[in-house]
Formats: sequence, structure tokens, C-alpha cells
Amino acid sequence: MRILFLTHTFNSLTQRLYVELTRSGHEVSVEFDINVSVALEAVEMFKPHLIVAPYLRRAIPEKIWKNHFCIVLHPGIVGDRGPSALDWAIMNGETEWGVTALQANEEMDAGDIWATACFSMRQARKSSLYRHEVTEAAAEALLKTIQHWEEGNYKPKPLDDEKPEVRGTWHPFMRQEDRTIQWESDPTAVVLKKIQAADSFPGVLDNIYGENYFLYNAYEEGTLRGNSSEVIAQRHGAICMATTDGAVWITHLKKKVEGERTFKLPSAMWLQNHLRDVPELPVELDSSENGKTYREIFYKEKNGVGYLHFHFANGAMSTEQCYRLLKAYQYALKQKTKAIVLMGGPDFWSNGIHLNIIEAAESPAEESWKNINAMNDLARAIITTESHWVISSMGGNAGGGGVFLALAADKVYARQGVVLNPHYKGMGNLYGSEYWTYLLPKRVGEKTAGELTENRLPVGASEAKEMGLIDDCFGIDPSDFWKCVESLAEGFINHPDFEKMLREKIQMRREDEKKKPLETYRAEEMEQMKLNFFGFDPSYHVARYNFVYKIPHSRTPPHLARHRRGKTGKMEK
Repeated sequence: MRILFLTHTFNSLTQRLYVELTRSGHEVSVEFDINVSVALEAVEMFKPHLIVAPYLRRAIPEKIWKNHFCIVLHPGIVGDRGPSALDWAIMNGETEWGVTALQANEEMDAGDIWATACFSMRQARKSSLYRHEVTEAAAEALLKTIQHWEEGNYKPKPLDDEKPEVRGTWHPFMRQEDRTIQWESDPTAVVLKKIQAADSFPGVLDNIYGENYFLYNAYEEGTLRGNSSEVIAQRHGAICMATTDGAVWITHLKKKVEGERTFKLPSAMWLQNHLRDVPELPVELDSSENGKTYREIFYKEKNGVGYLHFHFANGAMSTEQCYRLLKAYQYALKQKTKAIVLMGGPDFWSNGIHLNIIEAAESPAEESWKNINAMNDLARAIITTESHWVISSMGGNAGGGGVFLALAADKVYARQGVVLNPHYKGMGNLYGSEYWTYLLPKRVGEKTAGELTENRLPVGASEAKEMGLIDDCFGIDPSDFWKCVESLAEGFINHPDFEKMLREKIQMRREDEKKKPLETYRAEEMEQMKLNFFGFDPSYHVARYNFVYKIPHSRTPPHLARHRRGKTGKMEK
């Protein structure tokens, strides 16, 4: 059937639902919530059987829900209402939460209930819960709703607050006053909870060195101590602030400036003028200590396999992060192992170059050039590895250059719920590099490679496996996925033909090099990138600016809005 997504943006949840419904054979179109007239126009053009609001910041217009079947996916248990559902669930220490699919009506989040799905709450950032548990539950609830609707005789349940099983209640919008950290009395656990409940929006407003900043992405520190609220250390862009009973690492800040837009940056970039006397504390790459602290990159070994983790916030990889990861990879190659598993992070494997740091640079064009070259150096090191079997273990989503970096490995596995965006064009017609013109056609063929990069649509893990983009997908739960990857990695290195497999991959790479050297692919890609960065067309710089500063959409691109394509059905270039 025809399903219209009315959404604030095409975020990770919306992409996953798009993949799920498309996989089920539904015709899905997307309209960004620009204003009421645009939404009404979209409904008239597409004539949907069902309208879904997976991520809206305001109510569906009355003219729409009164005349059409509209389902709101609310990130809360039955009875929960209000715009800060997940924030309050974290702050209140809920142990079980859920997603409710309810029919839109005149009262916010109080319509008839079509389906619900529950999950256990982890102690984690709101954004991490959203990308994992909430997303899985939303997919389950929406598919149940569609099944009920197609059956034709299902009667949704009205919300009845009087029923004892209805635990949810109305919660107001969570204000900064509700999030304020009381540094002189809040223990570490409370400080973490407040920051986690505000990640990645809106952040916790705090005063550091006399200026106001929003705090994001906190980790507990198990050893360091100091005077409460004092910045006592820094590491790879993060700062460590003392609490009443410990300390927390805060990786990102956003300065609050009245009347101005600002954006998130590594904490030390905002505070660099104040940190001259704050020690930079290194951390061992392969430290066996299990103490709590903050580490972006770390390395573990198990049964002859090296596991290289890189937890970059939102999957963005700056020039400096790429070269630190390259150094870590080179370290891993020197160890007495036979395979290396590139683990990425739990929420994102990689999303490519770091647009925020590029935007903050004195010359964004020059920094873009440095960043993509750093990504290329890392990708080349992986592609040309002869001593080890290399596996990309994608437990989190990936986009842009991050997808192609994963393809540099010998085998690529993804968790079942992962969504990939193997394209660049959405960022101002960016051409892209990371040797994608070599890696992508090698896996899926020239025709499919062209479709993937031009269509700019998300690809589910199952679809990626079917087309050959990745080798396999399995495991809904991240821990189950990683156990399977461990088993596969150990299976490779213990296979009686392992040495033969290594020789064959080396021979294949050398044959490819004879046909067309890697440096030729890189030079051709970078010639196009030079035009993106330094040419007369400012599209990339405009798109990056809009992305970094969170400028609201002024239109829905036709590759998402099927109803806004031309008569031929073709997408706009």
C-alpha cells in the first residue's frame, strides 16, 4: 500500500522504517514537515492509504488526521504522553520502556492504540537507546499496526488511564531547569544520567570558565579525582570534570551565544584558551585494565584475533582521528595474530569525514582536503594488508565514506538492523573518495554501483547482503552479533586452508593493481573532490553549513518524495 512518512527529518529511525516497509513491498514516500500547506499538498499528491509520523516535533495538522488514517510512533509505554518521553524515562530510572503506535487525534499522544512494543532500558545515552532499542521497538510496533489494519477487523484500544496496567502518564516538556547539574551535591551517577538524558539534543546547559555551554556525550572516569566541577584532565578533545565522588569525561560542547547559531565541537576545541595547564592524559591502546574511563580507540586480542574498536561520536572521523586510527591499525598488524576485526563503535561504524571540525577550520576547503586524504590513507592501508585477514564488523549504521572504508576489508558483516547509506551526493553533490570507484563496483557491479550512488537511498543489511555489498548479516542484538563475528573470525584463522586464502587474496590484489593501480583510482576521485572543495560550485560548502548548523529543510528532495518527482518518475539530479 501507499505509505507517507510525515517527519521532521530523515533520521536513523525514519530510514530504518523506510527500509522495513519497502522490504515488505509497500510504496513509501517521505515529506518533511515544512509547514501545514506543504503537508496538505503532499497528502493530496500521493493519496496515501496510511500516514506515519515517525519523528515529528509538532502535532499532525488537524486537516490531515481528521481525514486520513494517521499513526504516530511515540517513544514511550502505553499512557506516556508529552514531548520528552525518553528524557524522562532516563531521568526517572525506568527499567522497562517501549514504543506505542497510536492514532492521531486532537489530544497529543492520547489516540487509540494500535500496537506497542517494549524493551529493557540500558544505562546509556538517549541517542544510543534511540538508535537501538527504540528503533527496533518502533519497527515492531509499526509492522504490527499495518498487519492489524490490513486484517480489516482489528479494533484499536482507547487509552484508559484508569486501568492498572497503564503505567504511563503525561510528562511536560523537560526544561533546562530540570536538567541542571548541581556540581556541589550531585554524585557521578546523577551527573551522567542528566547528560545522558539530553544527548544528542538539547544537551545540558552548564557554565565552564565563565561561559555557557551545552554538554554532550559523557563517560564515567574511575580513577581521577579533583574539586567538584573542576576540569582536571583532557584526552583527545574530551575534558574530564570532577564530581563530588569521582569524575566524568565530556567529549563535546556547544557554546550558547544569544542570537547566534553554534554547533557541537570536541570540548577542548571550545575551551582551548583555558586548557594550557590542564594535563593531556594518554591511554594505552591495548590496556588490559577494565577501569572506567574514556577511550576513542582501543585494541583487544582473543584467540589469535585482534579487535580494533573506534568509538567516534556520531561516526565522524576528523583528520587527526583518521591518523590515530591508522597508527592503531599499524600497531595491530605487528601483533602475533592472523586476523583483525575492525569493530567501529556501537552506534555508528563510521560516517566518513568530520563536517563539524571542517566547518570550524580557518579554511574549510583545505581541511576537507586534508580529511579526505587521511581517510584515503587509512583505506589504502586496509586494502593492501597482506599479513592478516581483515573483517569489518558493522554493529552500527554507516554512511558516506564510512561504508566504503568498511568495504576495504576482506569480509564485511553487519548486524541485522543496520542501515547503510553508500552515497555522497546528498552532501551538496559531493563526489567522494576512499577508493569507492574501485571497491564498490568490485562488489556489486558497475550498474548497481551507479544506482546506489545516484539514488541516495538507505540500504538495509539484508538488501546489502542480497546485492553483494556486504558478505552477511545476522543478529538483532549487538552482543549476539559480536559473538557470531568472533566465531567467524576464529573460524577463518583456524581453517586448514587459511594460508591458501591469504595467498589468494594477495594474488587478487596484485592482479587488480596491474589492471589499474590504486593510486590512479585515488587521483581520479580526488580530481573530482578538488572541484567540490575548491571549484566554483559552492553546493558542498552550503550543504555542509546547513548540516552543521541544523538549518531546517526548505523542501523535501525528490529522491525521498516520490510524489514530487516528474511525470517520468525519475529523480532530480
